[in-house]
Parts: sequence; structure tokens; C-alpha cells
Amino acid sequence: MRLRAMAKINLGLDVLRKRPDGYHEVRMIMQTIQMYDVLTMEKSKKGEVSLKTNLPYIPTDRRNLVYQAVELLREEFQIQEGVNLELEKFIPVAAGMAGGSSDAAAAFVGMNRLFQLGLSEKDLMERAVRIGADVPYCIMRGTALAEGIGEKLTPLPSLPFCYILIGKPGINVSTKMAYEKLNLKEISHHPDIDGMVRDIQKGDLYSLIPRMENVFEPGIVKEYPVIARIKDCMMTHGALKAVMSGSGPTVFGIFDREDTLQKACEELRKSRLAKTVFATQIFPGTGR
Repeated sequence: MRLRAMAKINLGLDVLRKRPDGYHEVRMIMQTIQMYDVLTMEKSKKGEVSLKTNLPYIPTDRRNLVYQAVELLREEFQIQEGVNLELEKFIPVAAGMAGGSSDAAAAFVGMNRLFQLGLSEKDLMERAVRIGADVPYCIMRGTALAEGIGEKLTPLPSLPFCYILIGKPGINVSTKMAYEKLNLKEISHHPDIDGMVRDIQKGDLYSLIPRMENVFEPGIVKEYPVIARIKDCMMTHGALKAVMSGSGPTVFGIFDREDTLQKACEELRKSRLAKTVFATQIFPGTGR
């Protein structure tokens, strides 16, 4: 069985407060895009889980979220058969695009199909939050409002069709570091998440675009100015808006014309500002 683990971008990301348990309350607009890892799964009579990847620095033991998702369902349903897993990574690691969470989501879906567990999407999402806050969304996919720590999801109508340019510089940003650099008391302006929801419900891409913001961006850009240079490159070459995704450092640009997208993609590659440059489009949320 082969499954696609789709990347996400944050069209809007706001952090409201820090909870007593150390987690942060957020409000985010999540969007799946046509960029994905591939997870291959097959049953094994050996009674154990084995995981291979195409990248030598990706853990292949219990530190990997795919491994954790498989073991969670094997234990709950007392599955004696093992599972052989092969993960082909394409989504950049530590990029603010939920690559690891999406890989785990694919593992949940794959286990449900492979062993005919009969779990609904809601059932899978309830289990997925034990692995990570973004994993339930990565099971659901599409366009959604995420609240709480990211696990409270409200599906939204599909974003009007548009093109996406991804640019990730050759640096990694941990979510933990991003939160440490975020001083909530110093934030004077918050993204208009409610306005974004209304624009998506109306199908108004051009009203939505100016509202796209990420509360993490100023602090991360201050630490890594290359992010601002990638944004400037995209905007100079026709992006309607360029925003950092998640805790960074990936930047995505929104385009309404394919020819403009391709030209901007060429220019960003020439600039050598980004290690990963990828031109794609939104993903409506159906099919794996």
C-alpha cells in the first residue's frame, strides 16, 4: 500500500495565550498543498515494525512519528503481524509544513486500511492527537480553522484555486525555539483570523490575501533575515502575498497565474536564497 502524506501551509497563524500546562492556545487557518512524502506499508509475518527512509538523518525507531502511530494501533487492536514501512521524504524537515505529522497521519490511515480496523476519520483523529497536535488535521486535510493547541478543527470550504511557490532556506527552526522567541505581551497586532474565515466562506481570494499573516514571522525573520529576502524575491516577481508558514523557516507565495508562478520559481532558484524551491498548487483534501 502506498499513501501520500501531504504538506500544509498556514494561511494565517495567531497565538492567543500560554496555558498553565505549558501549551499555547492558537488560531490558525490550515491549507493542504500538492507536495507530499510517500509512505509504503506492507504486512510482515515477523511480528515487528521496521522502517526505512531515504534520508540518513531521519530516525527509524520509536522516535519517528510514523513508528509511533503504527505501534499505537497495533497495541490497541492487539495486532500480532508486523509492518514493513518505507518512507520517501520530500517535504523539508523542520520547515513549518507538518511533514512529520503528515507522515504519521498517513500511517494511521494505512493501518486502518491494511488491517481493516473499521475506524472512521473521526476515530482516527481522536487517536492521532496523542502523537501530535497537527496529526488530526493531517488526517482530515483540506482547508480548516484550527484552535486550542491545534487539535480543535472546523472544516472550511476549499480555498479558491491558486498556485503556491515554496521556498525553504538551508536552515531549520524548531517550534520550541519559535515559541521561546515569541513575547505575547509585545504583540500589538494579531492576524484577522475571523476575517479570513469569512473570506474563505465567500470564496473571495483577493480579499483573503491581504489578511494572511503569521504572528511568529517578525521574531523568526529577525533571527534569520534570509526569510525576508525570500519573501521579497517572491513579491518582486509577482506573488500576491508571501508569508512564512508555521514556525518557519519556509516561505510560501500565492499566485493567480501559472506563468507568473513559473517565472518567480526560476528567479528564486537563481537567487540561491532557498535550498528547496517547489512550484505547486493547493490540494482540496480528497484522495491519498
